[in-house]
Amino acid sequence: MSDRERKQRFQRGPDRGRDGQSGQNRDKPRDQGRRPPRRGRESGGDGPAILYGWHTVTMALANPQRIIRKLILTENAARRLAEEKIDTRVAPVLVRPDEIDRRLGPDAVHQGLLAEVEPLESPDLDSLSQDGIVLVLDQITDPHNVGAILRSAAAFAVKAIITTARHSPEATGVLAKSASGALELVPMITVPNLARALNELNDLGFMTVGLDSEGSENISAIPLQQPLALVLGAEGSGLRRLTRETCSVVARLDMPGEIKSLNVSNAAVLALYVGASKLGLMG
Repeated sequence: MSDRERKQRFQRGPDRGRDGQSGQNRDKPRDQGRRPPRRGRESGGDGPAILYGWHTVTMALANPQRIIRKLILTENAARRLAEEKIDTRVAPVLVRPDEIDRRLGPDAVHQGLLAEVEPLESPDLDSLSQDGIVLVLDQITDPHNVGAILRSAAAFAVKAIITTARHSPEATGVLAKSASGALELVPMITVPNLARALNELNDLGFMTVGLDSEGSENISAIPLQQPLALVLGAEGSGLRRLTRETCSVVARLDMPGEIKSLNVSNAAVLALYVGASKLGLMG
């Protein structure tokens, strides 16, 4: 692709509406009659979610359910997208790398891509599939940990991640980068009260298994069944009392070494491996 062709494709071109469509369609109503999406934790109100990094942004571009408001690229990133024939869906704004640095901070590894996007629609609990595994996070606030859990959840085909509206990180920025594109693959459901949500899962037929070092049994020794909800607590504090009391069973992850506890994202992937293996989902 010549420099002239590239400039024509990655123009600083026409102003675009919030839905990523060109100005001529801006006044056209969108999705009339459709229930507005539950915004979840992807933005702190009415503002857009911010995604950055190669895998995070390209996965968002590949997701037809994701509405792209604005795409900001460096020349190198634009060239790579063109070479890999990745559709940008909106006319990108070309900037110098330091302009993205100023917006995100010097420590953000953005690889020349930043996107402002609409939050994805969040499903209701009663719409969850009656097979497979969901993860429930009890006040896990570190975005790096939640992002890593999301990435593992995508690897194990987890149906959804359930977390609270408070005491959980927004699904944007650092969390999205740590998830490396998994935000587009695993639905996130935010609930106002975790104990009530667990009771609803119990009523829907889920086996709710809390993971705690003080659990009565090793999870490997428990007969697991689908649909399965694995409940993880924050490092240090673990599961809250009401969360423990609402789970069908509280189990532990036994390990042979001197250190008996794991980082919560590591505990999540181990619990997912045990659960998926016992349920016959690894094939």
